[in-house]
Amino acid sequence: MHFHVVTLFPEFFGSPLSATMLAKGRERGSIDFTVHDIRDYTEDRHRTADDTPYGGGQGMVMKAEPVVAAIEATGDGDGRPRRILLSPRGRVFDGELAAELAELDAVTIVCGRYEGVDERVRAFVDDEISIGDYVLAGGEPAALVVIDAVARLVPGVLGCAESALDESFSEGTLEYPQYTRPPEFRGMKVPEVLVSGDHGKIAAWRRREALRRTLEWRPDLLLEAHLSDEDRAWLADLAGAADES
Repeated sequence: MHFHVVTLFPEFFGSPLSATMLAKGRERGSIDFTVHDIRDYTEDRHRTADDTPYGGGQGMVMKAEPVVAAIEATGDGDGRPRRILLSPRGRVFDGELAAELAELDAVTIVCGRYEGVDERVRAFVDDEISIGDYVLAGGEPAALVVIDAVARLVPGVLGCAESALDESFSEGTLEYPQYTRPPEFRGMKVPEVLVSGDHGKIAAWRRREALRRTLEWRPDLLLEAHLSDEDRAWLADLAGAADES
């Protein structure tokens, strides 16, 4: 999968895209990245990529001409990438949307700055995505969030293919508690079941603990989670115990 990033600050991506999982995925040939500097698509000697807003107001607006030229330059050998503008009004990014994007051959992610992009840029994108209801200085951190979440779902990126399936939100619940050596730390012991060697009991414990965590911390997730009859019975017992206490 090929990620194209359109930005005013290409240097922002140097270190994150060359480290950890993303670098390994690139080495394996599972993913690749091209960062496009919007200023390379300007036509004046000052490389002007923003201007004052029509109608007055604070701040600067990113000009349509260089942004659209950069977007159109992100053609891929496998066809035109899905063009995504990072925007507060866009679809809220979640695991389901990450999985949808991971099925594509290529995506172009457009990072806004200042007061945003000229409204006419929106005619040249396919989708708009928001990573949450808060303000960032620009779209670059959000682009890294999207890339990280999507890339880990692309086959060959993670060393262990099952890792992506076990993590929080993949099954609509938070992940179960994890432990490693030593078996006791400052009086806190690893649960006996995890060192029992009984994989059936371990799997059951992990599922119950994932449900317990989700009920305690993010009960809203349970409304859309994939729950078996056994899961529902366990949750009912947990809720009953909480009411009694």
